[in-house]
Parts: sequence; structure tokens; C-alpha cells
Amino acid sequence: MTMLTPRTPARLAPPGRGRRERKAAELESRTRLAGEQLAGFSARPGAQVLQDLSATPGGLTHAEAALRLERHGANVVAHERAPRWWVRLAKAFRNPFIAVLVFLAAVMWWQDPADPGVVILSVMVGVSGLLRFWQEFRSGRAADALKELVTTTCAVQRRAGSGAGAATVEVPMDQVVPGDVVKLAAGDLIPADLRLITAKNLMVGQAALSGESLPVAKADAPPRSAGGTPTEDLGQFETTDPVEADNLVLMGTSVTSGTATGVVVATGADTYFGSMAGSLVGERPQTNFDNGVRKVSFLLIRFMLVMVPVVFAINGLTKGDWDEAFLFGIAVAVGLTPEMLPMVVSANLARGAVAMSQRKVVVKRLNAIQNLGAMDVLCTDKTGTLTEDRIVLDRYLDVHGNEDDEVLEYGYLNSHFQTGLRNLMDQAVINRVDEAEEVVVDARFSMVDEIPFDFARRRMSVVLDRNRIVGAPGRPEHVLITKGAVEEVLDLCTHVRDRGRRVELTGQLRSHVTRIAEDNNRRGLRVLAVATRTMSSPRDTYSVADEEQLTLVGFLAFLDPPKADAARALQGLADKGIAVKVVTGDNDLVAARVCADVGIDVGHVVLGAEIDALDDAALRALAARTTVFAKVNPVQKARIVRALQAGGHTVGFLGDGINDAAALRDADVGISVDTAVDIAKESADIILLEKDLTVLEQGVIQGRTTFGNTIKYIKMTASSNFGNVFSVLVASAFIPFQPMLAIMLLVQNLVYDIAQLATPWDRMDEEYLRKPRNWDAKGIGRFMVCIGPISSVFDIAMFVIMWNVFGADSEADQALFQSGWFIEGLLSQTLIVHMIRTRKIPFIQSRASWPVMVMTVLAVLTGLYLPFSPLAASLGFVPLPAGYFPWLIGVLLAYCTLTQLLKTLYIRRFGTWL
Repeated sequence: MTMLTPRTPARLAPPGRGRRERKAAELESRTRLAGEQLAGFSARPGAQVLQDLSATPGGLTHAEAALRLERHGANVVAHERAPRWWVRLAKAFRNPFIAVLVFLAAVMWWQDPADPGVVILSVMVGVSGLLRFWQEFRSGRAADALKELVTTTCAVQRRAGSGAGAATVEVPMDQVVPGDVVKLAAGDLIPADLRLITAKNLMVGQAALSGESLPVAKADAPPRSAGGTPTEDLGQFETTDPVEADNLVLMGTSVTSGTATGVVVATGADTYFGSMAGSLVGERPQTNFDNGVRKVSFLLIRFMLVMVPVVFAINGLTKGDWDEAFLFGIAVAVGLTPEMLPMVVSANLARGAVAMSQRKVVVKRLNAIQNLGAMDVLCTDKTGTLTEDRIVLDRYLDVHGNEDDEVLEYGYLNSHFQTGLRNLMDQAVINRVDEAEEVVVDARFSMVDEIPFDFARRRMSVVLDRNRIVGAPGRPEHVLITKGAVEEVLDLCTHVRDRGRRVELTGQLRSHVTRIAEDNNRRGLRVLAVATRTMSSPRDTYSVADEEQLTLVGFLAFLDPPKADAARALQGLADKGIAVKVVTGDNDLVAARVCADVGIDVGHVVLGAEIDALDDAALRALAARTTVFAKVNPVQKARIVRALQAGGHTVGFLGDGINDAAALRDADVGISVDTAVDIAKESADIILLEKDLTVLEQGVIQGRTTFGNTIKYIKMTASSNFGNVFSVLVASAFIPFQPMLAIMLLVQNLVYDIAQLATPWDRMDEEYLRKPRNWDAKGIGRFMVCIGPISSVFDIAMFVIMWNVFGADSEADQALFQSGWFIEGLLSQTLIVHMIRTRKIPFIQSRASWPVMVMTVLAVLTGLYLPFSPLAASLGFVPLPAGYFPWLIGVLLAYCTLTQLLKTLYIRRFGTWL
């Protein structure tokens, strides 16, 4: 028995390369090797394939099947399983900032187990991780529920023993083994990779593998020999691509019409489908979100590692109390750390996921929401996204290319009266004719005989009796109507119908009608020819021999029509700064036609074969300037995605087929639909309940809103905290006591952070949503340094006021000094929220959402109340005199005015704000 070559990782991907590159090389090697082995089966005669597999046309015995099942394993492909809940819970806490918060909480507990800061930080860490875990857990369950129920059995020929006859039995698909003989009929899923033994009128839908929207004809033998007659099954040498081989049908595809039997040549991971799936499990590549969060996190951690030791050293040297200086340094570390960042990010993403679920979008991985907002290139297939995923009759043309109702009538008669299973194009012709006309046709014609479609002839004919008026004299008139592939039908024609006249088909006229058909093919249409013959000797039965001396009537042209709203949806994405690139396995003519119809500037269509000839650098340049890629395989799709990412783009990929899975996984955000194959849904980050770009556009807006609110929090908190620490540095150098107690810093931070919990519910200015947004660690650092010290100016002003106006200039009066700065610091931090949340003038040109307004008011009232509350003494506060508050109002007004002025200058200088 011929065994498939084992595929080990060492053979597939050489060591010493990046993990992502190794995965890509492994996928390419697996797919190529599977294709070569399947092409070998295609090239051999059917009898030889059976012999090589130690199989017979009657199938395996039950005992042989059991042994092979044990040897080869179950017929299942590798797929990504959802992690156990405890693994998912652990991953929810895997974040650089959470690690910092845990470290700070541990140090604080070591210093004082009763320190309330330990509880505060622990709660923040717990809520952040649990919120992320619960949302992803729920989304994962929702995605699992979307998986379609599919047929799990197939018809296989098995024998009770070596001398017994064959019987057809239903066996579970996962128990199919190499050498099994499988029987196929319309509607069946192909359970494994099969070499056809017999086939009759077999049409297979393989869009999931190839991207072709129309079913393709398959047969056990080549269509014809050089002499034009059917040939025996001697194998095929024309292609090394198993998808294109006429005598192979592959796992993951389905039968749309016809019947066949085939011998299983590969199962499970050895199938063409399995070769792709095996490389799609394990850790996913780092996305734009992951890289952005990491960079921003380490930026803020670096600030902390620089500032905290400086504060500790200055306090220790000026005050002489190193233990107190250490505690204060820890408090400053907490104050400088945006400790609510993990929680705010998780809350933002969770709220975005809930909002998107209301728009028929299931978010499997929360990070994908931000990636969706950052996306500036969307790669998509055309079928079902730009088109309606159905075949329609677009035009019916005479031999001069003009629309002619007579062509439609003859095409309809052929499709209407055939008795076999109608294919999609027959149904499209019938759908074009209304019910009233059907009644008339049934009255005018009656069926005599039909000559069914077969793969060798690539046409089918019906013979109709043109019904006479009752009582009218004359013989019956039989009309043969043939519909099929242009070349095959034209070879049988001796005349053409030209403006109602029957004209001889000369060489010049043959070239003319051929050009008409080719012109429509170049426009991306699938063209069939229609021809007729009036039979001179009517009889009851007819054969293929009667398909001669035909008169060409014209052509039927079909297409998968563009969606009515596709052009508008594409324009909406373009207005949001997203370039759409079409990446399809379908042919270049069809792809170019559809793209042109929906307003895409097609330019040069790049074919998959061209991609294979390019290195990564050349492909990066080509991908940047190309809009449409056609006839691309799964490996090429993934390479296109990586090339665009290497060019600095955040790439989304929308696909639903087996051939899309690798690209979905490599993209920054993989998008699929609920009707997709399971492997595509498993590889996707987001699942659309409708394959609609309009729905996707709404998701992009939600993603940008989510990201904008996250950036608001980071810039507000980081700049404010940086300003506070800068103020502490100044105060520590010139004031003989601590400007604020450690517990006060923690309380101030806690009140401010609780107020920020409303940030996910804030709205974003419309201007912000118009273009993709990405993490910019350098920009955040610049923002901290430029905007943060503004608060320090007014902190120092408050220091001067408390020292000189209210006499808080000694250790005995330090509580008054600290209380005054606490209120000013908290209120300025809270008000800065409204200054930073928009590039416009706050409260006038842009107002925050009501949750943010409410939390702002509560934070201000809490800050004003604490020095007068029963908790004041335990926290180190004292009541402030009434004269303090006019000074406070003046400082805050000046602070807001200067901030707005510097905001304008900052935007003018750097061209950005959030």
C-alpha cells in the first residue's frame, strides 16, 4: 500500500528563524507536499491507484477498515480548541502593568500588612483580570454556539469478508480510512481527499478551498482526447494543483449535483485541508494591539523607575528619615502608575464587545476591537462580501452581442424542461422568467426527450414538441434545443440566427461570434451558448448523434451580482481611512469585473503565480500598490497579509473558507462569518452574523471609540501623575516636611481612578473617528512631558499660597498645607479630564457623556468633603478656612485657561492631541 510521506516539523521549517516565519514555512511546506502527493494520485490511472492503496472497487472489508483506522488514526484535522477556563483566567492577568501592581502591593504588604493600599491594588488587579476573563469566556461560548450542525456520516462501500459482496453502509466521517470507496450524491460533503473512479454529471462546490463562486465539473477521466472522443481513465498530468485536478475531490468541498464514487487517498492531517489546519494551532502571532500595549506599558514603567528613586533619594537626604522616604517612594510609585489601566482597558473592550454584539458582531478576542479601529487595510474575498453569493442571468445576447428575448426563450425552454438536477445557472435562467410566461410556455411546448449533460460533451439538450392549435392540420414539429459550453456547442453549428433569418456560419462569422463570447468572458461573465435544430423526422427518442447541424441562437451570460450597497459600504470604509484590497481564489477576469462594478480602482490584477516569484521585500512593494489579487492559494494570501504588515499597516482579513484560515490567523484582526467553515471561525477574532461591509464599518467606529477612550485615560492619568510627581520633587527639595502623606496620595489616586471608571462610556468627537488610530508610545511620552508639568505650575502656586497666605510653613502646620494641596491636586486632576478628552473647547464645543459628568461631580464633592469628614483625622486632614476657596477657584480657572492655550499650541506643533 502506498503510504503518504510523513511531515515532521524539522523537515518543514528549518531552525534559526522567527516563530512566525517558521509557522509560515511549515504551512507552505505542508500544503506543497500534500499537493504533490495528491497530484501523483491524479496522474495515475484509477486501477493503479486502487492497486497502490490495496483496495478494490467493491471497497474494504470491515476488518481491513478497522486495521487502517488504528494505523492512520481518526479522519479529523487539527483545530484550535478553546483553552480550559483556568488557563483563560490565568492569561487574563498576563499584563506588564498587572505585574507592577502586584509587585507594589507585595512591597506595601511587607512594610505594613494592614496598609489599605494593599487592598485597593488587589481589588484593581482582581476586577481587571476577572472582567477580561468573563467577557472572553462568554464570547467564546457564543462563537462555539454559532458552529453549524453538519452531516457526520457518509456512504462507504464495505464488505463483510474477502469473498463477500459489497454493501453500502453509512459510517461516521471520522472513521473513513485510506482505501475506502465512497459514494457521493448531490448535497454530500466530501469526507476526505478522493480520487474519482466513476462520475456522472458531477459538479462540486469548492469555494471554501479555491474561492471560485461557481461549482466546477469533475470526472474520472479527461474530457476528451485529441480526436474529440471521451477517453479512458489513464490519469491526468495537466496540473500539480489538486484543487484544479478534474479527477480529485477534496475534503471541505461539497457535491452540488451529479453522482460519483471515489477511493480515499488521504485522511485527517494528510488531506489538503489538513495540511493547512495543522499549522494553525498554538500561540497566535503578536498583533498591533499587543505590541502597542507592551510599548506603552514599558514606557510608563521606565518613567516610574527613573522618578521613584529620585524622589526617594531627595526625601531621604533632606528629611533624614529613610524609612519614611521609602514609604513615600512607594506611594509615589503607586501615584505615578496608572493602576486602573488594566481595568479601564478591559472595561473599554468589554463595553465595545457588548455594543458590537448588538450590531450582530461576536467578538471572540477582546483585543481585536482595538485592532479593528486601528485597521487601515482590509483584505477581503469578493464572494458574499462584494457580491450576493448567488448566480444570476445578467444578459441574453444574439450573435451580434445585442440583447434578444428569443435567446432567453430558448434558454428557458432548455432549463425548464430538463428532468435532471438543475444547476445554479439553470435556476438563474428560470428565475429570470416570470410565472405568467411559464404558463404560456407549458401550453405551447411539451417534452419529447432529453440528452442529459455529461462532462465529456459539456452540454445538454432537450427535444420539445411545438404544440399545434387544436384541430390544425400538419405533422408534429420537434425542436432540439442545446445549451452548453461555447466551444463545444459552436463546433456543432452550421448556421446562426441573424435578425430572424437562418444564415450560414462562415469562417468570418464564426470568428465574430467567438469574439462576442470572449468579450463577455473578459468582462468576468460565465458564458453559455444556445443553439437549436428543427428535426425533419420527428420520433420518440433522440441521441447525441442528433446534436449536429445546429443553428446558433445566441449566448447566456451569468455572474454573481454585486451587492446593491457594496459601493456605498466601500466608500464608507474609504471615508474612514481604510483601503480595501480584494484577495480571491477566483479568476482575474471575474474579480476585475466585480471590483469595477462596485467602484474599486482595479489597476493591474496580480495573480498568485506572480507572488511566488517574489521575495518578501518585492512583495511588500507590490502589495502596497495593488488592489486586486486573483487565483491566490492559502499560502499566498497569508504572505500578502504579512507583506502589508511589514509595510507598517494594521491589516484586517475577512474570509470564510478553508483557504482563508492562515490569513485570518496572521492578520491583526481576523474577521469571519457565522456561515463560514469551522476552521475559519476558529482562526477569526471577530465573527459577523451578516457578511456585510456596512456591519463591519459600524464595528470599525466602535473599535476607534474604544481605543480613543483608552488613550484618553492613559494620557489623562499619565500626564497628571507625572505632573504630581514633578510637584513632589520640587516640594521635597524646598519644604521641610512631606507635601502630602503617603495615605493622602493613595486616597487621591483612588478617588480619581474611581471617577475614571466612567471613561468607557464617554463619546468621541466625530473628527477622531474618521481615520485609523494606533498606539504611539513616543507620542504618549511627549504628551506626559509637555502637558504634565502644567499642573506643577499651579501646584507650586498653591504651595506658595499655603505657605505665605495661610502660614502653613512649619511641621506644626503641615496638615493644613497637605489638605490644601490635596484638594487642589484632586480637583485639577479631575477637571483636566474634560480638557484632555477633546481637542476642542470643553463644555462649549464638546461635552462629555453624562456618566463622565456625574463621576466628575462626585469626585469633586468627595475631595471637598474629606477634610471636613469624620475620616479627616485618620487620614491626616484638617478643615480648611473659607478664604482658601476663592484662591482655589482662581488657581483652577487659570489652570484650565493655560491648559487650553497650550493644547492649541501643542496641536499646531505636533498635529495631534489624543
